[in-house]
Amino acid sequence: MKTLLHAIGLALIIITLLTNSTPTHSFEGANDEQAEKEPEKGPHRGRLLKDGDFVLELSIFETGVPPEFRVWISNKGQMLNPSEVDLKITLTRLGDIKDNIKFTVQDDFLRGDMEIYEPHSFIVTIDASYQGRKHHWQYNNFEGRTAIEPAVAEALEIGTSVAGAELLKETISAFGKLITHPEQIRNVTARFEGTIKKVNVSLGQAVKKGEPLITIESNESLKPYTVTAPIDGIISKRNANPGEQTNDRVLFTLVNNTLLSSELAVFPSDRQRVKLGATVWLSIKGAEDAIPVVIKQIDTTVQPNQSIIVRTDVPNESGNLVAGTFFSAEIAVAEHQVPLAVKRSGLQAFRDFTVVFAKIGNEYEVRMLELGREAGEWVEVLGGLKPGTEYVSENSYIIKADIEKSGASHDH
Repeated sequence: MKTLLHAIGLALIIITLLTNSTPTHSFEGANDEQAEKEPEKGPHRGRLLKDGDFVLELSIFETGVPPEFRVWISNKGQMLNPSEVDLKITLTRLGDIKDNIKFTVQDDFLRGDMEIYEPHSFIVTIDASYQGRKHHWQYNNFEGRTAIEPAVAEALEIGTSVAGAELLKETISAFGKLITHPEQIRNVTARFEGTIKKVNVSLGQAVKKGEPLITIESNESLKPYTVTAPIDGIISKRNANPGEQTNDRVLFTLVNNTLLSSELAVFPSDRQRVKLGATVWLSIKGAEDAIPVVIKQIDTTVQPNQSIIVRTDVPNESGNLVAGTFFSAEIAVAEHQVPLAVKRSGLQAFRDFTVVFAKIGNEYEVRMLELGREAGEWVEVLGGLKPGTEYVSENSYIIKADIEKSGASHDH
């Protein structure tokens, strides 16, 4: 019930956020209606910026080249020679990062000297000069960005991590069963054949090493002697009753389950990757965390289902684990030290990209990622994110939902 109430409360908070939060993608100085209106476009599908008769068309061009600014300029309806115009554009990104773009003449337009890298989310400041007259524009071109107050983020359980170097542990999946460790079993027999006079223990009873188990009268000496427990353990089998002859049979079986063994089925395709001494994480129902153990033995024969059995020791001092329990497991097969990685839990789809959401102050913004190797909870990052970036690693879907609600998109 507590879990259900928590889920309901979280859902209500999310609904409130997505209903009432204020998007951060509107144009500077514009009202909400203007913010939603598509900017006026020119013949090259670029944004038109007007200052009286002076008109500048600014386009992000990316056909066959990395995204770059291209600008066409007219005055009083006539296209200008681009060499007559002095132009500079500054992009101010989240975190007050500034990209200063200069322009050179190419054909009938001005071409920016740097790539407009993703995300295309920034404040655009434009300064142009023509025949001694200066023209200035500034507008917001935000995408994939939203703002959430700290108290709301805490209530929504939005967790963050810092991107950095990680040791990626590559694993393969396996399934298996806990069994009684073969070295923790003792079969108790009579040293001398005789008649059982007294049995001191019952099936399932816990005994200590040296505790009397049974009294037997020797057939040869007719004298009684006592057989004691060889280890601490549980009586798992009892095959003795007063008045019976021992007849060279096993009277008791004792097991000590403070140490169990696991048997994992590994398929031949993975056999060459599994090594003695490798770490295995056992996920057992009822255990809060995965249990790390080490491979002690690898069979050399194939089972009827074509799997190979791999064995580990499993400490069980608490006695919470029970022989016969089935489990799933992850077996470590390789390790990769990478300079930059993020948690899988933070990844989201955005447009045609896989992204995380960087956090700067109270604002969150997409970072388009180039990804490499994956292992466990980590994914290697090859590009799109700077080391040391704080990013959303828990409940990132909330950030995505709020951004999608705002409908922010960028100019192309």
